[in-house]
Amino acid sequence: MELQNMISAEELTTRRIPKSEDVRGPFYRDTTAIIHSSPFRRLKHKTQVFFAPSNDHICTRMEHCLHVASIASSICRGLGLDSELAWAIGMGHDLGHTPFGHTGEKILSQAMQKAQFPPFEHEVNSLRVVEFLSNQGQGLNLTYAVRDGIVCHNGEHLVKAIKPTFAVRDLSSITSRKGLLPATYEAAVVRFSDTIAYLGRDFEDACRLGLVRKEELPEEVARHLGRRNAQIIDTLVVDVIDHSNEKEGICFSDELFPYVEAMIRFNYTHIYKSPMLEGYERYFSRLFSLILDYLRMLMDSYGFEEIRYVEEKNMLAMGFYHHLMDMKNAYEEHDGNLDRLIYDYIAGMSDNFCLDCANEILKPEHLNDTIEHSLTGKWFDAR
Repeated sequence: MELQNMISAEELTTRRIPKSEDVRGPFYRDTTAIIHSSPFRRLKHKTQVFFAPSNDHICTRMEHCLHVASIASSICRGLGLDSELAWAIGMGHDLGHTPFGHTGEKILSQAMQKAQFPPFEHEVNSLRVVEFLSNQGQGLNLTYAVRDGIVCHNGEHLVKAIKPTFAVRDLSSITSRKGLLPATYEAAVVRFSDTIAYLGRDFEDACRLGLVRKEELPEEVARHLGRRNAQIIDTLVVDVIDHSNEKEGICFSDELFPYVEAMIRFNYTHIYKSPMLEGYERYFSRLFSLILDYLRMLMDSYGFEEIRYVEEKNMLAMGFYHHLMDMKNAYEEHDGNLDRLIYDYIAGMSDNFCLDCANEILKPEHLNDTIEHSLTGKWFDAR
């Protein structure tokens, strides 16, 4: 079946700052803007589910975005929809994710609520990234359809069917993902593709790390969906293409949906709620608290005095100072204050950079340099 959005192309391709389009077309142009953005580059060092920076075969957040984009593009081809729109949404949907995956999101959300901010939701923050935080406060100036798809992509909230609203709304007024429905079929496809992408891949990664064994997957799930990621993706892509329709919208079939639910329950019980990941939460909570407290001290004590940051003699302090000065005016214009700057800064960090920040706070490299040049340092016994 071929589906068609009940919303004009003019509305879907509207940008905050109008520009004449080029040979790429509006949605492929959005994809290139996303790929060349700093937030997208950092996704290669952000956790998907498992923090495993030394293992090249464990899925990262960037790889997940590529999976979602490719799955969504395939489904859209089967339904006669715009695969370039789906690809752009898929590539940009997780730009606002924190370091250390959903564990990091939970920790940052708790810290923000303690400071009287709304809960942190990566879907809403992804919109904030493309609208404001990227490009030193200028945003990426993406089309309406891509921005709408990014903020509505909540693939963790499983549903059997999604029918688009085909409505244009003020995206800047969105403060929560709760109850959000996308404006287009393509955005609905991306939401389903998000689920399809993590369902089998998280299971395979868990097997690779020895957290579960493939034989532990319930037999009825394996029989209907498959036991390998490639089988699960193929089964569900075909199912969505074959059963989506104008009445229900984008949907799973009545036959397979119960097994999708069963596999998600299995993953939650054996993977997401496993002692391994819960152990990480305690560690990352301490890490986030350390960095938050330090950056808050810098802002509260030093304000905009560069020399004070220099005197800290660590890379984090200087990097944060330059970021503060680069974004100060943009925050005051957009938010009216700098209250969220520290939280946005931490949310944008990669896993590796977050860990490096702790080293800079606790064991700055300049101290090592001083020791190495001391005659009573690393080469001689202490007297």
